[in-house]
Amino acid sequence: MKHTTLRDLDVSRIGLGTMGMSFGYTGAGTDDAESVRTIRRALELGVTFLDTAEIYGPYANEELVGRALKGHRDQVVLATKFGMISHAYGGPGHLDSSPANIRTAVEGSLKRLGTDRIDLYYQHRVDPNVPIEDTVGALAELVEQGKVRHIGLSEAGPDTIRRAHAVHPVTAVQSEYSLWTRDVEERVLPVLRELGIGFVPYSPLGHGFLTGAIRSPEQFDDTDWRKTNPRFTGENFRRNLRLADEVQAVATEVGATPAQVALAWLLAKGEHIVPIPGTKRVARVEENIAADGIELTAERIGKLDNLPPAAGEHHNEEQMQMIER
Repeated sequence: MKHTTLRDLDVSRIGLGTMGMSFGYTGAGTDDAESVRTIRRALELGVTFLDTAEIYGPYANEELVGRALKGHRDQVVLATKFGMISHAYGGPGHLDSSPANIRTAVEGSLKRLGTDRIDLYYQHRVDPNVPIEDTVGALAELVEQGKVRHIGLSEAGPDTIRRAHAVHPVTAVQSEYSLWTRDVEERVLPVLRELGIGFVPYSPLGHGFLTGAIRSPEQFDDTDWRKTNPRFTGENFRRNLRLADEVQAVATEVGATPAQVALAWLLAKGEHIVPIPGTKRVARVEENIAADGIELTAERIGKLDNLPPAAGEHHNEEQMQMIER
């Protein structure tokens, strides 16, 4: 496994997103033993970067990751997120990036993860009610205390990134980025390159769609958030199948899987871009990590670059309002 840096943080070129093991997708939380095996197999294959959040579950995913990392903590760069749970009022789903909430949240995450430090601590979504300077100031105090090593932002816009970085260096920004979600290319990525901040694409496989394995919305159970996602419903779903078929065609040409092609395309977008494909299965983590060895020609990258945009927004209206603030 090749390595790169998020600012000055050394990580494997491909990480592992753990959300779907506990939350959000069909079958989440039904086989924790397989999820633990998946995390440990990723470590065996050279993955050193794991991503979770307190809202996943809520709380259950951090606990799962903590169990999986017993005896392996020093092998990984461990990232988690705060800010989508208000510990003083409202509970899960309420944005709260106030300094008091951060101080409460970090103690819970440290306990659930079974660790004395978080390597990369992200604000999960920008809180419009708390100046980013106050949020980052509180995070900087956690860095001074040794509870957090590096700070990050998720789905933040260019102005917020600049203001945050002026208070304390931001190590990484995490946003959705894939062959069918390319919003960050125009406004966010240029700012990150200018400031020397790393970028972590989540959902690099389009919530599973780009793997080609999803051919009908009927594959989702009622707990699956994709059931109401604009891209996975109605005519949008049918139109997007053509996009998945185009990725499959390139995969056939190079002797790889569609997932590997989608990841290889992302890796070709810049050295300090570290996708975190999520899975709860050993076989899938082995497949995804093998993308590290695939080199796409300039012609094939160009072909993928020119794929038609996906039909429908990549989140519902409420979630879209939280992006690039």
